Amino acid sequence: MTESVDRQANRALRARFDDVYGQYQRLRSGLDELQTRLAELRVTERSDDGQVIATVGARGQVISVQLSPAVFRDRDAEVLSRKITRTVQRAATAATSATQELVGGYLPDGPGSAEFLRSGDFGALLGRADAALRGEGGPHD
Repeated sequence: MTESVDRQANRALRARFDDVYGQYQRLRSGLDELQTRLAELRVTERSDDGQVIATVGARGQVISVQLSPAVFRDRDAEVLSRKITRTVQRAATAATSATQELVGGYLPDGPGSAEFLRSGDFGALLGRADAALRGEGGPHD
């Protein structure tokens, strides 16, 4: 009977390992494509009046800010500054959403995924899986 229980436990462990290893391989193979898509991601937002156009990258970094010649008619630097800031902030918020949607298709659930979205550190995605494959214990072992 002990032998039967051991075989069942081994089968269950093997099935779990196969599942984790499959997830790991999918994640590893998709990283190049994901990195390329993130590097190419651009989000553009316009101010409500259309006078300011801001384009940001996947992490909210400003790629460009374009100003309509009409912004100079008002000659109010404070208003223009707020308009630019709001437009860039909206673009960065939209970029965060677009990035999370894009990345979500590649990532398994878990704290490493959340850390990656916060920091952009690809090592955070793979650390737990790397440790599991090396046979090291993790925080939940």
